[in-house]
Amino acid sequence: MSDEIHEECGVIGVYRNDVNKQAAPLVYYGLYALQHRGQESAGIAANHNGVMELKKGLGLAGEVFRGETFEGLPGNIAIGHVRYSTAGDGSVRSAQPLAASCRLGEIALAHNGNLINADSLREMLTDEGVIFHTTSDSESILNLICQHGSRGIEAGIKNAMSLIKGAYVLVITINDKLIGVRDPYGLHPLCIGKFHDDSGYILASETCALEALDAEFVRDVTPGEIVIIDKEGLKSIEPSRWCRKNLCVFEMVYFARPDSIVDGVSVYEFRRQCGMKLAGQRKIEADLVMAVPDSGIPAAIGYAEASGIPYGEGLIKNKYMGRTFILPVQEQREAAVKIKLATIKHNINGKRLIIIDDSIVRGTTLRGIVSHLRDSGAKEIHVCAASPEVKYSCYFGIDTPHREKLIAVQKSPEEICEFLGADSLTYLSLESLSQVCGEDTYCKACFDGKYPMEVPVN
Repeated sequence: MSDEIHEECGVIGVYRNDVNKQAAPLVYYGLYALQHRGQESAGIAANHNGVMELKKGLGLAGEVFRGETFEGLPGNIAIGHVRYSTAGDGSVRSAQPLAASCRLGEIALAHNGNLINADSLREMLTDEGVIFHTTSDSESILNLICQHGSRGIEAGIKNAMSLIKGAYVLVITINDKLIGVRDPYGLHPLCIGKFHDDSGYILASETCALEALDAEFVRDVTPGEIVIIDKEGLKSIEPSRWCRKNLCVFEMVYFARPDSIVDGVSVYEFRRQCGMKLAGQRKIEADLVMAVPDSGIPAAIGYAEASGIPYGEGLIKNKYMGRTFILPVQEQREAAVKIKLATIKHNINGKRLIIIDDSIVRGTTLRGIVSHLRDSGAKEIHVCAASPEVKYSCYFGIDTPHREKLIAVQKSPEEICEFLGADSLTYLSLESLSQVCGEDTYCKACFDGKYPMEVPVN
């Protein structure tokens, strides 16, 4: 996505049956596989006989744990977290996992998602005398679980689930247990994996983390389900209230890695199908189909297959320039496009190009890309977005701006095309996206304004 919209984080938990085996190194490798879900901070909490050891910091997993031998993170259970903040102050203090002590013992929690009633929960807990150490909504979840610790961890989690509203995937460790929780709408993914030698289990945001640890996929955690893993094996607690899956469609459009399978659907194939549908909406005469790397690539391949126009590379992404490359002035950010994305002039000069991006949110970076391609000799540039216009804010963990900052709210498609400096602009229609989605099990509120639950007025 050229506009750099981010999802909050990725989570992982590892349970090893042998209490003498260490889980933290495996969590570390899993965080590498989930690094695309958050590049602001990383952390691991290791559970050694119920005692938590925690290490976290700002930066990529490889930076936070550079040269780490993991001797200070013992235990056969560990959870990990990579974060891009959509709630909280973005400091190391709010980095996860979060840890605390309660009546049941020491507990650590990692959270993916965003609560829409976070302010009222914090106010309620503060009135009850709870002291907060972070600005993260995840701390409220941890405190709500601990409130009912005397009745057992299951009761504590159910208590929290009855009060929190919004999107949440939780990975928790306490005593001798690893626990996974998914909200009743299943807005973000969580899957279960098992080591091939039956030596333990994994909980992870995406199946790509299972592949990294040479584990086999067991199944997805269902909406509203609580999964508890301990020496007895895997136990499922089915939801006690009505649940209906509304997976965030942006998981498929942008966030998830293309090699992941999310709720039984191949992310790569989903994006390829979007590209094929896009090609059928409008016939464009062109010489080359190219993508804004990396998330636009599968859609561009699908577009090329359906249209018969050759697919080729026109932009090369600088792999050593991540989201930490922050510039304070818009002019500097636009100039940085040429550093982040280099053009292959041989493929561009004199060509009529179709450029595929997964979505258009603000449009400023894509405008710089179009200008960059013009400077490299492109004859025509036809921009295609492999998703509909983003017209509504997200409240469930996607860092989209307020509505008035969304370009599709500010401008008509013709005005956006002119702003981008393109020869034409085509969006994937809502109808085409719904055809790719199949069953109505996706939240598409950022496109159609139909939220799965009541949300604050924005």
